[in-house]
Amino acid sequence: MKRSPFAALTALLAALVLLGTAGPALAHDALKSSDPAKDATVESLDKVRLEFTSPVRIPVVIVRGPGGTAYQSGDPDAGGKVVTQELKGTLPNGKYTIAYRVVSSDGHPIEGEIPFTVKGAPSPSPSPSAESQAPVTQEPASSAPSQAASQAPADRAVAAETTTSASFPVWLLIVVGALVGVGIGFLFSARKKPPADKKKP
Repeated sequence: MKRSPFAALTALLAALVLLGTAGPALAHDALKSSDPAKDATVESLDKVRLEFTSPVRIPVVIVRGPGGTAYQSGDPDAGGKVVTQELKGTLPNGKYTIAYRVVSSDGHPIEGEIPFTVKGAPSPSPSPSAESQAPVTQEPASSAPSQAASQAPADRAVAAETTTSASFPVWLLIVVGALVGVGIGFLFSARKKPPADKKKP
């Protein structure tokens, strides 16, 4: 059975319509844009912004910098198609990566990574508390030896006086003992002296 050219054309048009309508239905949601953009270089950054093609939910955003340090602060905020993530502190110079994961409107997960660089960030200023602290003065270590040296002559003088006062009675006893001995010696010698010879008649 032969088909008419009109029937063949109708079938072809129907197939094209089916393919055209099935394409968007099979396509999943995706990341539309980001701030910062992929491979961008920025001087400073206080939050990350991700925009998707359709509303998303259950967002997870992690921002890692040099040394693997995480800089996200708190939970991300999902408002329809846009997800924002606050950052903590001032980002130092270096390379960073935004890792994200969300659930699309059709229930499929969407995840990826966005590298960027921070360059020209201001250097952190020194802590005011450290500058306000007054230097601690210390007494010179030589004061203690000088005091000990000044006390040493006085101590030696007291010791000399004590020695002199203690030795004086001993010396006196020796002299007195010697004099007593000499007196006793003279006494004995006088007793032993023979009497003078009497004159003969």
